[in-house]
Amino acid sequence: MPEGSDWILLLIAYLLGSIPSAILVCKAMGLEDPRKAGSHNPGTTNVMRIGGRQAATLTLLGDLSKGAAAILLAIMAGADDSLKGWTLLAAVSGHLFPIFSRFKGGKGVATTLGCTLLLSWPLAFCLTLFWGLVFLLGRIASLASIATATVAPLFCYLTVPSLTLTFSLMSVLLILTHSGNIRRLLNGRERHF
Repeated sequence: MPEGSDWILLLIAYLLGSIPSAILVCKAMGLEDPRKAGSHNPGTTNVMRIGGRQAATLTLLGDLSKGAAAILLAIMAGADDSLKGWTLLAAVSGHLFPIFSRFKGGKGVATTLGCTLLLSWPLAFCLTLFWGLVFLLGRIASLASIATATVAPLFCYLTVPSLTLTFSLMSVLLILTHSGNIRRLLNGRERHF
């Protein structure tokens, strides 16, 4: 568990995760607020529906960057693997429950990937490849995200065993945020691309 000054790092990671990339991109591009349009989710997939590929790409880059920035700070602070794992959880929690958006955020997938890119590129590669394969087969972004979150702890155990606990907790969070998607998948009503 974190201790002492570690909490300052985790607070900063949470605040970085709270930056609402989707809302800022949509506002800058004169698009509808993603919380009030489409699926009402401030994430890349919904921004794609609202504003197209350019807006979605900018949102994705924003969410990736804030996750990567949080882990970069942890690395610069000399954090061990355990603290880096807690930093990932703090950044993703910031995205899921952002203080700047009344604690109503996105699904956390891109922010998790941004963190993972700096924590372990082999793990990031495995997760991205798995997500891509599931998406190609089903053409449903949420299905790919749920499936990837489910196998993430296993991939983590095989590549970076020291982060397995925090990745397991992160996976539970991501799956819980997709509860509505899971219901729609079971009912055959989830949107395809």
